[in-house]
Amino acid sequence: MKIRSITYFCNPKYPLEETILHKAGDFLSKAKSAYKAAGYEVQTTRLATIPFPKLLGEKHLAELPKFANDLSKAIQSVGVAYASAGPALPESPTSYRVIPEAIAASENIFFSGVMADETSIYLAQVNACAEVIVQCAPLDPNGFANLRFAALANVRAGAPFFPAAYWNADEPAFAIAVESADVAVNAFREEKNFVVGRAALVCESTKHGAAIAAPPPHEVAATRFLGIDFSLAPFPDDAHSLGNAVEKMGVPKIGLHGSLAAAALLTEAIERADFPRIGFNGFMQPILEDSILAKRAAEGTLTIKDALLYSAVCGTGLDTVPLPGDVTANEIAPLLLDLCALSLRLSKPLTARLMPIPGKKVGDDTTFDFGFFANSKVMRLESSPLNMPLGGDEIVLLNAKLPKS
Repeated sequence: MKIRSITYFCNPKYPLEETILHKAGDFLSKAKSAYKAAGYEVQTTRLATIPFPKLLGEKHLAELPKFANDLSKAIQSVGVAYASAGPALPESPTSYRVIPEAIAASENIFFSGVMADETSIYLAQVNACAEVIVQCAPLDPNGFANLRFAALANVRAGAPFFPAAYWNADEPAFAIAVESADVAVNAFREEKNFVVGRAALVCESTKHGAAIAAPPPHEVAATRFLGIDFSLAPFPDDAHSLGNAVEKMGVPKIGLHGSLAAAALLTEAIERADFPRIGFNGFMQPILEDSILAKRAAEGTLTIKDALLYSAVCGTGLDTVPLPGDVTANEIAPLLLDLCALSLRLSKPLTARLMPIPGKKVGDDTTFDFGFFANSKVMRLESSPLNMPLGGDEIVLLNAKLPKS
């Protein structure tokens, strides 16, 4: 198991205040050393800001591309790998439209867009997020720019995984995102008894959670610790594949019936573990970041509808899903709407990171040259544009399912 990211949350102000960024870089350097001394490899250090519409203000939204470029240079100068500038917000419709240009203007700055909060689905913003995805696709020949954008449903501040990370205060804080799919693989590698395997997963998750949450050196402990997102994030080899964990649990191929139960049980095991938590904490299914998920998607065993179904019981939603290059925003929007409905009805945060690939059609091979991706095939999106009224721009209230009295 590794630490995927130490994420530092702050308000860097606008214009950027160098002292705040230097404090972030200094903290992350010390924190990385502290966790390394505790025996954990730290893959990245990251910074997440308050939502950029609040940071810049409505009058300065057009300056987002320049801000993204400035922030990119500034974080590199203090030794931070990536930054998230937070989500576009429903109260600022213009904020969605400036994201593609800002992504084009920077290499290591991530963005997101709010589609739904705890009680409401914003249909106009569902469509706006779909437009961002389509407009970002041609920025890179492989559609890679969409790695830096996610559509958010009911995601709160403080989640350390990108692109969903953002903050909501001036006081800085930090959180830990882990890469822990191998913990689930190892729990069920040779185990034929589910109860024993689950107990092993819970035990290991609790052990690592306690070690990561243990008081670090004084300089690090002085910053507010939000918690750990122990989502079972994979790495693109079989030893670190959550798809492999599902198949070790007894499902012949993830995507076949039984997969939903496995996803639910893995997520519930993380819920049983004892550690300070923040973010999603559950089954993570990034198609292109998981060797077995990528393989099953290429075979056609795992579909987009399957991944959406598993979102009902998993931690994060739809992630790194390769789509045809000619997909339209009107075809993407219904999928995003379904995700929003699951999120609100089940009172859980979900995200969508979708990747249309220019020039590719369903069944074509993906050709990414990226250490965190396993190549697959372009997946079929069974969707058509919505008619009215769901095709409109209303704000739709949707309550969580409440128990009957």
